[in-house]
Amino acid sequence: MPDLFSILAEPSRRRILDALRESEGLLVKDLVAALGLSQPNVSKHLRVLRTAGLVSESAERQGRRYRLRAEGLRGVDAWLDPYRAFWTDRLQDLGDHLDSTRTHEGPPR
Repeated sequence: MPDLFSILAEPSRRRILDALRESEGLLVKDLVAALGLSQPNVSKHLRVLRTAGLVSESAERQGRRYRLRAEGLRGVDAWLDPYRAFWTDRLQDLGDHLDSTRTHEGPPR
């Protein structure tokens, strides 16, 4: 399996994923128009994203339609999970600190 972080490091691929996230599916020509990239460049990035399991492809009369496969991002989500816990704890500590400061100093002005 390809390294998702290496794949997502490419800005054009992230832009493609963003465009697909906002749509139920786009044709290659729609992505070319939306992103201002050449058709061969978009196709190259879509091939990488498809191989990584981040997008699905279906053939239609108008061309190939691509859709985001959110389950392909599970590895990234799992990697981020401990960081979410880290920040949740830090934000809770900050909230507790602010609450204790308000109690000692009176209501905010």
